[in-house]
Amino acid sequence: MFKRPQWVAFGAVALVALVLLNLPDQLAARLKIALGALFLPLFGLVGSAQHLATETARAFTSRAELARQLEALRRENERLQLELTRAAEALEENQRLRQLLGWTRASPWKTRVCTVLARDPEAWWRALRIDAGARDGLRPGLPVVTPEGLVGRVDRVAHATAEVVLVGDPRCRVAVVVRETGETGVLTTRSAGVLDHRLVDLTHLPRNLAVRPGQSVFTSGLGGVFPPGLPVGTVVDTRSVGYGLYAEARVKLHADPARLRELIVLLP
Repeated sequence: MFKRPQWVAFGAVALVALVLLNLPDQLAARLKIALGALFLPLFGLVGSAQHLATETARAFTSRAELARQLEALRRENERLQLELTRAAEALEENQRLRQLLGWTRASPWKTRVCTVLARDPEAWWRALRIDAGARDGLRPGLPVVTPEGLVGRVDRVAHATAEVVLVGDPRCRVAVVVRETGETGVLTTRSAGVLDHRLVDLTHLPRNLAVRPGQSVFTSGLGGVFPPGLPVGTVVDTRSVGYGLYAEARVKLHADPARLRELIVLLP
């Protein structure tokens, strides 16, 4: 049996429900908004509690699990770095090959593109070995170039490989001409006592030297080995030698011997 207070509460609830059901639509909508605003902080409190519980569970992740995740991230980072390095190398190689292809197409000579196989540590700036030989039409004396300029000449030839001596080696003398003045000379040995491995000596210049720094040096064709017109380098400085009887200069090569990867042999 219901007691009197319970009957009073039941009657109040019934009365409120009856009143709400008979309210106009506009007034009922406003009442709903008011009630929602009243209970909204409670909903926010429940959401915050759930978020706090999730963060607490994460904070209590085991040390072994954290170490495993850290190791996985480290390996992924190493993999991505390796892929980035490979992509950069492939891009650089692609650019070099495009440059080689463009040069060979525009060249008036018959050419053979080769790859550097090895270099002798005892003669690093003087010689190297390429992946082409007698089977590819190579023979001693053929000029070797890059799109930047003259590199050297073929020296010894095997069936599938060949040795190239570089400009600056005593075995690779080059007859050259200074374009601005017309003066001729011979590139001989690499300049000693300098840090720049691209510097070589230009000798056999006249005493009344008209050569100046910044002037361009090309092959003259007078030596009978290299065709005329191949770019070689730029004059860096000049000096008087032999008590003023003649002059010499230093030339900086266009082609950097330290960056040789692919070479072009000019075939006869």
